[in-house]
Amino acid sequence: MTGTTAVLLSVLLSPMPAASGPVSHAMAGSSASGAYGVTAGHLRPVSTRPIPGVEARTVPGASAGDFGGRPAVIGHRGACAYRPEHTLLSYRAAVEAGADYVEPDVVSTRDHVLVVRHENEISQTTDVARHPEFASRRTTKVIDGRFLTGWFTEDFTLAELRTLRAVERMPEMRPLSAAFDGREPIATFEEVVALAVRSGVGVYVETKHPGYFASIGLPLEEPVLSTLAAHGRRERSDPVFIESFETANLRALRARTRLRLVQLYESTGAPRDLVVQGDPRTYRDLATPEGLAQVASYADAVGVPTGLVMPVDRDGRPGPATTLVADAHRSGLAVHVWTVRPENAFLPLPFRRGDPAARWYARTHGDVTGWLRVLYGLGVDGVFTDDPLAARLARDLTVAGAGGTAGRGEPSRPASGPWPPGPAPGPVRSPEDQASATAGAGPAATGTVSRGVASGSGSIGRSSSA
Repeated sequence: MTGTTAVLLSVLLSPMPAASGPVSHAMAGSSASGAYGVTAGHLRPVSTRPIPGVEARTVPGASAGDFGGRPAVIGHRGACAYRPEHTLLSYRAAVEAGADYVEPDVVSTRDHVLVVRHENEISQTTDVARHPEFASRRTTKVIDGRFLTGWFTEDFTLAELRTLRAVERMPEMRPLSAAFDGREPIATFEEVVALAVRSGVGVYVETKHPGYFASIGLPLEEPVLSTLAAHGRRERSDPVFIESFETANLRALRARTRLRLVQLYESTGAPRDLVVQGDPRTYRDLATPEGLAQVASYADAVGVPTGLVMPVDRDGRPGPATTLVADAHRSGLAVHVWTVRPENAFLPLPFRRGDPAARWYARTHGDVTGWLRVLYGLGVDGVFTDDPLAARLARDLTVAGAGGTAGRGEPSRPASGPWPPGPAPGPVRSPEDQASATAGAGPAATGTVSRGVASGSGSIGRSSSA
């Protein structure tokens, strides 16, 4: 990893003290459950009030078709490499790290309120299994052709879901994030939009399983549009993207909104709605020049796995870049790639750092900045990342030609000194966490980034979906 990232991690790897008790509902959205900045080497709460000057900041990608501009840094589920995904804590950390957009995934409650979860099945990301009052809600369902057993948001009212607390999905991979388990309730989409608008960043929202939710009478599209409209987000020029792995709801949305739409892709398989209709087209078909031209009839961008832009073999070795970026641009589509994560387990082989035989090698942070700079160099227009600070640093260095300053990527926030600050003294960390912060540290990156950021947080990587 770069020297900059290593120092940042040394700060972040000092977990906050355990909470003294359960978080009250009134704390949701307050500074009591807020992000953390750094003062004199110590973590401190960051105010959730609007940051002076942020509202005037130009969000990359706000003008569709501007392929020569700054690539957008998209905080995937917030900054979930360091904070539990889809919590307000994670989204605030992404804002403070310099993300241009935050990316909530939305699902519905039984009373048709949109909440932010990666899946409607919540056993891996909440403490629902510890609530005996909800034991009878555990069930098995077929979601998009797959059997899933657990607890589902559509079987709970919002009030019931608010009694649960978020937990880290991959605690062994991300122990720092797991240190924040139990602090945050499930957030609503409205809360995330309000936070983004207040903070001067964009909203990049994914409708999860839209066909399924429509089939049970809880369609996602209307509440998404009405929530965005309530915050003044209606126009193509607004910093908003609406994404989906299906095609039918995007086509329907095209007739209802001027906001920009994104067709998401998987590496394999096909959109669920096409499968149900008997349409033989796959994601790979939609990635051909002909397929991209069809997508351009209803979408403004494509969100593709990094492997469709630069394939990586089973041993983690990158191959030659594909023509997808150029093909999409010729069809007038922007290209956003998912998902860049900082851990060795998720990086191509040349960017992994440390001893592969070491116990904690998989979760050690590699040269994620180097991997990001390769992707930016391929001409992508945005990157979904669990580590927005690394993506911001890599973007600014790339845009500046590695000249040593942030250049065009500089935020309009007032600078308050160099970033990152020195490591916090804090408590002594365990050997494994120390290894995560220091193993394989590469040469320090050239240049500086203005302190428009506080505690970084990366999101848990996209598994099979965004």
